[in-house]
Amino acid sequence: MSVSFGVESQVDNFKRELVLAVEDSADNLELIIEVLEIIGFPFIAATDGRTAIAMAQQHQPDLILLDMLLPDISGLEVAERLKQDSQTANIPIIAVTGMVTEEEKGQYLSAGCIDFVAKPYDLDLLVTVIKRYLS
Repeated sequence: MSVSFGVESQVDNFKRELVLAVEDSADNLELIIEVLEIIGFPFIAATDGRTAIAMAQQHQPDLILLDMLLPDISGLEVAERLKQDSQTANIPIIAVTGMVTEEEKGQYLSAGCIDFVAKPYDLDLLVTVIKRYLS
């Protein structure tokens, strides 16, 4: 799969923000990773909620892209746990989900997410949202 946004990665003299991508679907995770590579943000990845929480605590990412339907605990619960932990409370979380009714959007925001991106991904929108919360 090849994705192009006309954006070239550049080596900068400042810290590049770390993104934690949490997605249990291999295809969706591959797409997110490819986008992050193209726009030049380093990343770590988790495929379940418990691993995501542990990685967030250990690595202190600058942004979390969080799938809402995970195999062990829900993305809502992951977001709530991260926001209740002083170590991870200030990390911005973006919900990535195929479920985007008004009620669900409210649940994501109540759980601590600051934004959401609907699946299937509009790649330009995904890039825009990631960049909105990172430099």
